[in-house]
Amino acid sequence: MRPLMSTREVAEYLRLKERKIYDMVAQGEIPHSRVSGKLLFPRTLVDEWVKQSTAGATLTAMRNAPAVIAGSSDPLLEWAVRESRCGLATMTYGSMDGVDRMVTGSACAAAMHIPSPGGNAARAGHRNVALASERLSHLDCVLIEWAKREQGLVVAAGNPHKIGKLADLTKPKLRVIQRQPGAGSYLLFLQLLTEARIDPDKLKTMQPAAQTETEIASAILDGRADAGLAVRAVARQFHLDFLPLTIERLDIAVLRPSYFDAPWQALMAFTGKPAFKRYAQTLAGYDIRGLGAVMWNA
Repeated sequence: MRPLMSTREVAEYLRLKERKIYDMVAQGEIPHSRVSGKLLFPRTLVDEWVKQSTAGATLTAMRNAPAVIAGSSDPLLEWAVRESRCGLATMTYGSMDGVDRMVTGSACAAAMHIPSPGGNAARAGHRNVALASERLSHLDCVLIEWAKREQGLVVAAGNPHKIGKLADLTKPKLRVIQRQPGAGSYLLFLQLLTEARIDPDKLKTMQPAAQTETEIASAILDGRADAGLAVRAVARQFHLDFLPLTIERLDIAVLRPSYFDAPWQALMAFTGKPAFKRYAQTLAGYDIRGLGAVMWNA
């Protein structure tokens, strides 16, 4: 492609009709020159114009993103949002849904916990970074650590079914409740079953699936299920027994413009207060020493 393009060439280059190029010239929208009455379009300036136009649209969408944290449910995060009165809202339909909502501009942040292979605590959060890099790299956003959490089986108080390991979930008549597909806990549960060589079809899975960690605990407390995967904090809140299985890292991807707005700054300021730290300790199963650390930059 020549450095100076004709009207026909730039139309082909941008996949537009020549008539549209003339209209854009008349409106002063596209960079061009006139030499002896002939229109010429410097390719480098056209490329930069396209880039800036795209970036401008993306920035506008990010500026208009609502003050919503979508994605994974987390007792500590949801409490902190309420208690800090920061003005943020939560929309907890699972990690993958949160990322989708960020991409479509219907949320300014997404909480995610995608399981890393082997349940290796040292690699906790590895897949969060991979997901953010794959899906969010076109946005001006950052991935920060929220907390490391203990995940395991939540069972009724006193563990009446004597569940001691994952394989015990295959016991006859034992009812298991799972999270909805796309939730980080659902993906983690499938991974743990695979690593233990347990066929998911051998489980008696209750329907409908739980939309949050709290729904897992409620189903067990109400006698509608006997076991489910959730964080230790949920078992503690509902006075249920807990069998630890792995440590994971919950991260939050947040649009950079939103991060510096008042609601996010209020939330982050609240996490530095003694009340927040005391509550995290009360919930149990949380390690918040890395809260706020940048895990990935777009």
